[in-house]
Amino acid sequence: FENPPAGPDDQTIFDHIQKTAPQPRVVGQSGDLAEGERLAAGSVIEATYLNSYVVHAPIETHSATAQIEDGKVTVWASSQAPFQVKNAVASALGFAADKVRVISRYVGGGFGGKTEADQGVEAARLAKITGKPVQVVYSRQEEFFHDRFRPAAAMKIRAGVVGGKIVLWDGHVFGAGDREADPFYDIPHKRSASAGGWQGGNPPGMHPFNVGAWRAPSVNSNTFARESHIDLLAAKAGMDPLEFRLNNLKDARLRRVLETAAGKFGWKAGRAPTGRGAGMACGIYSNACNATMAEVVVNRGTGAVQVKRVVMALDVGMVVNPDGMRQQAEGCVIMGMGYSLTEELRFRNGEVLNPNFDGYQIPRFSWMPKIEIVFVDNPDTRALGGGEPPIIAMGAALANAIFDATGARLLQLPMTPERVKAVVAKA
Repeated sequence: FENPPAGPDDQTIFDHIQKTAPQPRVVGQSGDLAEGERLAAGSVIEATYLNSYVVHAPIETHSATAQIEDGKVTVWASSQAPFQVKNAVASALGFAADKVRVISRYVGGGFGGKTEADQGVEAARLAKITGKPVQVVYSRQEEFFHDRFRPAAAMKIRAGVVGGKIVLWDGHVFGAGDREADPFYDIPHKRSASAGGWQGGNPPGMHPFNVGAWRAPSVNSNTFARESHIDLLAAKAGMDPLEFRLNNLKDARLRRVLETAAGKFGWKAGRAPTGRGAGMACGIYSNACNATMAEVVVNRGTGAVQVKRVVMALDVGMVVNPDGMRQQAEGCVIMGMGYSLTEELRFRNGEVLNPNFDGYQIPRFSWMPKIEIVFVDNPDTRALGGGEPPIIAMGAALANAIFDATGARLLQLPMTPERVKAVVAKA
């Protein structure tokens, strides 16, 4: 094969995405931005937040076995979406759908990465060509290259505050997608726009790789940007981050989870940075509410971040299985530490430079903080999603905790030791 011509790498990708993004689509708007600018004159903060490509890194790589007998195909697939495999195999082989059977076993880790049917189609095509049963199992290197990554993205926010109230919000999302791109805070003059995302429809060449759903698609990126910026506005207003959020929030359910998390965490009011290393973030996804608070210790010499404690309050409606829901939330805390602190695909000219776990670091047992999950009782609301809403606030909560500890504001995920050390030195 031939290497592709020179293209973006993991350093230049953010400028590339912004230059090649499609026309933005307004996803939320109210009031008049010009009036907001006038009101916020002298108290406007503008920042651009970035996140790199992230892989799914399941313990079991993509795999499938296919067998064709008597004009029928049977596929055993590691898949989150067996009906999608069924339709894709039928289309690829020219079989009627009722001639395709998919047997779904344990997935071996998916996180949105096993909703496509590539390996099932590969196995079925090879079985048809050879007339024999065929098993396809991706190597780890193939898994890292053929995965549909969480897209790299840039989120630009310009916002202003007067008397403890947010009066202006102008947000532009490039690459992450629409979900939760429009802030839920009470802002009289705002506009939120989104260009490109993880669901396709991107211009050719915008992303050098396939992109797709990665646990809470769009929402991790947009929550990181929004909640980091909220803390900047709180500091500008001279207010405690919790007080500032409550002062700009009417949503009763989200206020309740914030107050519940604060009580469990033992939040002490203060204007960041306080040197304590405590941070918070909140969010709404799939109608579920999440408030996350974290305590960190930052080694200024190495940039290493140790997460000591995480408290998360959740309103996910009626909790049918508390143990199962708690396990989902704890898993989200751990997985969220990965995308926040270390997980980053490095590449150059289409070549993945860290296609295995020796260069792509996922959370380890030694990282584990004390995790406390609190369910905010809401039995009158039907059971809501529990597998994704708990992960959305981890990036911002840890960024805000690092800021509180050091006065250094991290604007890019992951917040690797090298990035933390560099920003702390400047701060």
